[in-house]
Amino acid sequence: MTPYRPVQTYHRLWRRKVYKHRATLPAHPVDCPECGLRNHIPQLSQGQEAACSRCGHDLVRVESNPYIAPLAYAATALILMVVVYSQMFVTIEMPGVYSRLTLPGMMKTLILQDWGFLAEVMFIFTFGTPLLFLLLALYVYTALALRRFMPFLLYATRTLVRLREWIMIDVFFISTLVAYIKMYTVSTVTFGPAFWLMFALGVMLIRTAVSVPEHWVYYQIHHLLNRSPLFPSEGKHICCSRCLYFQPVNEEECAVCGTDLFDRRPHSVRISLCFLIAAAILYLPANLLPIMISSNPLSLEISTILSGIEYMWNDGDRLIAVIIFSASIMVPTLKIMSMGVLIASTRLPMPMGIRKMSLLYRITEYIGRWSMIDIFVIIILMSAFHTPMARVQPGPASIYFCLVVLLTMLSAHFFDPRLLWDKATRQQIKPND
Repeated sequence: MTPYRPVQTYHRLWRRKVYKHRATLPAHPVDCPECGLRNHIPQLSQGQEAACSRCGHDLVRVESNPYIAPLAYAATALILMVVVYSQMFVTIEMPGVYSRLTLPGMMKTLILQDWGFLAEVMFIFTFGTPLLFLLLALYVYTALALRRFMPFLLYATRTLVRLREWIMIDVFFISTLVAYIKMYTVSTVTFGPAFWLMFALGVMLIRTAVSVPEHWVYYQIHHLLNRSPLFPSEGKHICCSRCLYFQPVNEEECAVCGTDLFDRRPHSVRISLCFLIAAAILYLPANLLPIMISSNPLSLEISTILSGIEYMWNDGDRLIAVIIFSASIMVPTLKIMSMGVLIASTRLPMPMGIRKMSLLYRITEYIGRWSMIDIFVIIILMSAFHTPMARVQPGPASIYFCLVVLLTMLSAHFFDPRLLWDKATRQQIKPND
């Protein structure tokens, strides 16, 4: 039996005890979903957090204002989202070209130009996923605030926490700034209210996502049902990797959150490797085929990712060249390489200490979505320049590159980092190596 280790808890900078008794989370054990160590969590009250004593992964948190704050953040973000999608985003003026862009208008332009796939990508990551996330957050926290169990509350919570990593409003905002650096040299660019409010929307979405500690939320939901999700960790029980509550080992589905139960993700290495191989294969046409085609009555320019970066560097736009190179070349390449190292390390000797390997996994998982900058830049430029005087069209590489980003994200998602810690424990590798 793995011995318990106490975890360090700490208070946030500001703390309110409006819900002192209702917000308390009792002491109980949890298994870290990143390194597999069993930690004993003491009783937590408002504003307290607990992290794994071995790898430092955040385990359990109780928000300082656990009921009202998430509702306020989600409601504010939803209002901002309505304004952002109904107001003018940016206008572009140059001889023979005047484009007044809204976010729905960009999607319409993509569809009319027979680039429905890119329209779907933009819709899902900048509208559909954020909207569904906010509506579910309002639904779940309204039920918690009213102390009333509502239909499909557990399913709504499970969907809510899984949507967080697929929200890309912040990536689209940065992509707009990158596109602006490219556009302002040839046209007059004026930002509308939707652009400025998109920054506030991104902040509110991030704050809403941070304020949803699923472990505490599941406890509160089951408390509404007059039952406790706390099972003993001794004997034949297994800790759910999603909600971190123990369940009988003979169960196939977690009774707390509804997720499939497993000690280690089944076929983790095999599934992650398949996604990685697919991403590596598609990465070749993504770099070799044209990603953007620019035309006017006097010239036609067909650009691959590398040729576009080289052109911008030689033309003096070195900042945007560095940004595009980082997001489109360096990040995908390093992510494919790092995932290859992580997967290989489950079978071969580790190239560095287990703590550094764990840090490598966290960084790899986090940075993957930022490679979408290049795709969003192309969408913005295509929406801005779609007249006979100046036209920008995506090349076939844009679809391959988009698939590379999604496949590498899935590869990191399905990889179980506990396999590395298990191997380190078996080989008695010191965590500080």
